[in-house]
Amino acid sequence: MRRSFLATVLALAVALAACGGGGDDETEKKAEPKNEEEVVAVAPLTGLPDLDDTAQTRPALTVKVDNICEPGGQCVRPQTGVDQADVVYEEVTEGGITRFTAIFQSQVPPEVGPIRSVRAIDPDLVAAIGGVFAYSGGAGPNVEKVRQAPVNAIDENAAGDAMFRNDAKEAPHNLFGRPQALFDKGGQPVPPPPLFEYLAEGEVFAGETVTSFRVGFRPGYAPNYAYDAATRTWKRDIDGVPFTMSNLAQIAPTNVIVQFTQYTGGGEGNVIGEGVAWIFSDGKLIRGTWSRAAREETINYFDAAGQPVKLLPGSTWVELLPNLSPVDLVGPPPAPATPST
Repeated sequence: MRRSFLATVLALAVALAACGGGGDDETEKKAEPKNEEEVVAVAPLTGLPDLDDTAQTRPALTVKVDNICEPGGQCVRPQTGVDQADVVYEEVTEGGITRFTAIFQSQVPPEVGPIRSVRAIDPDLVAAIGGVFAYSGGAGPNVEKVRQAPVNAIDENAAGDAMFRNDAKEAPHNLFGRPQALFDKGGQPVPPPPLFEYLAEGEVFAGETVTSFRVGFRPGYAPNYAYDAATRTWKRDIDGVPFTMSNLAQIAPTNVIVQFTQYTGGGEGNVIGEGVAWIFSDGKLIRGTWSRAAREETINYFDAAGQPVKLLPGSTWVELLPNLSPVDLVGPPPAPATPST
């Protein structure tokens, strides 16, 4: 009888334990939080997904790139690597020749160039970006200013194997850089701040429809951008000739900003203050303004109502066009006339 009672008690205890264990599992399942939507990091200079998180720790690399192309004279086109830049500023130098300030962060091309000298505008351009600034050399005052800027300034003398001369090209337009080696030269593992605001999913770029436009630099340097709806980019050409790199890739940024700029002296542009800006994105144009209070701050862009302009995520070219220069627009063809009845 005692053995039977103990067996009954043990059986009941096992049953209760089993019930209790099941209850704990059920409680734990109920307590588990629902999976929240995963937040994907984006590259700061494009707004595109940073799938391998590389752009979250990589600084910016800014490179001065040559663009001289004179009839019967020196012509450096096609250049190398600029198609992989996240942001490019095109500025006027002496004689109306333009030059590129190309900023790399989310992509690293094998080579970039030809690399040219620092200009007076560059310390103000790079002050808010930080990272590494690569250039060939330059006038004493400009070199001193960029060395005082919050960047790791690297010229040809300090670059070592990170820069090289291409003997197949004519000096001084034959200096090229190896971006990964330039990254390795220094710069804190801190990404640059976003230079633009970007559209979120479901938002649209609300502007007037434009199929192409021409930026009024001097002849031979005045680019035309034609909208390609299939890629949602602006394909660049000059005088009808596609503007391609040495790898045959045509320059085709997602966004183009024409920032009307005051120039003084030998091509010294002022990018601190305020002015007019025309912002092209997703086949449309917003006529607005730009504003920047100090060199440590980024440039802000606003629409006519004073609201920040948001761009389509992707690469951006900023044309620092002299004030009062023309921008020729081509809109969509007119709708066919409705026949009268």
